[in-house]
Amino acid sequence: MQGMPSYEMTVGFDLDMTLIDTRPGIKACYEALSAETGTYIDAELAVTRLGPPLEQELAEWFPADRIGELSDRYREMYPSIAIAPCTALPGAREAVQAVRDAGGRAIVVTAKHEPNAKLHLEHLGIAPDAVIGWLWAEAKAEALREYGAAVYVGDHTGDVRGARTAGAVSVAVPTGPCDAAELRAAGADVVLEGGLPDLPAWLDTYGAERGGVRRE
Repeated sequence: MQGMPSYEMTVGFDLDMTLIDTRPGIKACYEALSAETGTYIDAELAVTRLGPPLEQELAEWFPADRIGELSDRYREMYPSIAIAPCTALPGAREAVQAVRDAGGRAIVVTAKHEPNAKLHLEHLGIAPDAVIGWLWAEAKAEALREYGAAVYVGDHTGDVRGARTAGAVSVAVPTGPCDAAELRAAGADVVLEGGLPDLPAWLDTYGAERGGVRRE
């Protein structure tokens, strides 16, 4: 049909340190949990290794028999503490819009508690077509396959593994805990050295190679 994009695709995005700088909010939430429990948490250290599920980080500071209880408590306090301080990373809104301009669909696939992921996106005015939480690394392939994602964009080697497991193109941005060399070594197909601001141009090239993304 005239005026309609000639190519459609689904592009998945990770959340923490891909679309959003969640470090200030997560740091504040860990500090609040530390104060409430009387257990030391090095919040500065914790936010340098974002990506894996919350339970993995809590296991560094608490005994195994408390992880379930404290994960629930952290997620309960999160909305009132961690949403407001966080900001969109440069190019985040433009990256999501670029997918739409190419006639595609943008989804977020994250290890984060899904309701809190949605709160972040709503607060920052980023509106993907779907948000899927509670999936980490290879498990992200479940959602990527379900939505037919051709591309997955993330900042962590776990995101690279998820994309490759799903058979999607792994596009990595070195805005999180993993640098460009680590992301390449993990098997990323593309590393955007400039982060998400480089994604629209890459999408144009990718779409042309695949049969012609046309910006409307």
